Amino acid sequence: MLALLALALVIALIIFRRVGKYEVPIWVSMAIGAVLVLLTGAITPIAAWNAIDFGVIAFLFGAFAIARALEASGLLEQYTYQAVGKAKNYRDLLLIIIFGTGFLSALLMNDIFAVVGTPIVILMARKLGLSAKPFLLALAFAVTIGSVFSPIGNPQNLLIATKSGMPTPFVLFAVHLLLPTIINLAIAFMLIRFFYPETKETKELKLSENVSMVRDAKLARIAKLCTGIFALLILLRVLAGLLGFEALLPLPALSLIAALPLFLFSERRVDIAKSLDWGTLVLFASMFILMQAVWNEGVFQSLISSLSIDVKSIPAILIVSTIVSQFVSNVPFTALYLPLLTAAGAGTKEYLALAAGTTLAGNLTLLGAASNLIIVTGAEKRGERISFLEFAKIGAVLTLLNLMIVYAFLLIF
Repeated sequence: MLALLALALVIALIIFRRVGKYEVPIWVSMAIGAVLVLLTGAITPIAAWNAIDFGVIAFLFGAFAIARALEASGLLEQYTYQAVGKAKNYRDLLLIIIFGTGFLSALLMNDIFAVVGTPIVILMARKLGLSAKPFLLALAFAVTIGSVFSPIGNPQNLLIATKSGMPTPFVLFAVHLLLPTIINLAIAFMLIRFFYPETKETKELKLSENVSMVRDAKLARIAKLCTGIFALLILLRVLAGLLGFEALLPLPALSLIAALPLFLFSERRVDIAKSLDWGTLVLFASMFILMQAVWNEGVFQSLISSLSIDVKSIPAILIVSTIVSQFVSNVPFTALYLPLLTAAGAGTKEYLALAAGTTLAGNLTLLGAASNLIIVTGAEKRGERISFLEFAKIGAVLTLLNLMIVYAFLLIF
């Protein structure tokens, strides 16, 4: 029960996020849980070390390094600004934000575009004299939905792709989840237009595409090289998987190889390393330890068994994922549920249902995904506020429709 109590404390810290005057980041909450299970003997140091999936940590390290270089050079902002600058009206701007950031999130992880996209969306809205709220909501919903169809679109998908042992994860995710993702992004677009309709002032827009935001030209060139290598390696991984040679390109190696030019040739390698999202890396290492300790106690398995839930049922996976992810957070829930699916002999569709359910759960409430909190926090710092209810009134309908679409596709195909 010690591990379960530690998990309960972590959940409470994640939900309330404050201890007195101090705000507790999610990664700190998870680290506290890992330290507690180690100190109380709920898991041994050797078992804790073995519980950490260093392949996942390595992939995240490389991906974060590339993303940080893109951001620090200003290249990511410039590309985003230029893409948004092609909008001629309110509808175009929504379409570009939703489909553009949606698909890009599948390549560089959704949290990255939540960080970069927030100030750009607010800047665009203010230049046009428009409310930033519908565009911020579009960004939040898009980065969540868009990340569904890729094994590297978000942390929980990466966890599923590496832990499930599924062959050719890039191909399987795309085959089963790409079309539902496109439909779900379109639904998000229609819902936002319904709740925030066009006005006479938003009919025609005029934005400049010729704005340079590059702050470091040399770093930008290296970041382009790293991104190109990363894209090429992903393509080679897909082809290798189709030919049965996927083991030659393990998933963690893709981002590490692609990030090599950054650490070999950039004069800012130390600055980039220092500014990486180390908190997320600590979160993952701590989560592996805590969830292994909880799993060892068997309480979670007993609870699922007592509720008579068929852990391999796709509707059950989608429903449980959506509900529990609002409290436990989607990544820790995925870490807990994955062993149940593996023990039950789950197939590809069950693992993909877990990926879709835990990801789309992020659109139900503001607490459903870290990317939501990144966007809302960044917006508040710039004087824009989105309330819990404003998010949920669209998010609840969107999540329900999105889950129905995914379920239909997994059922039929």
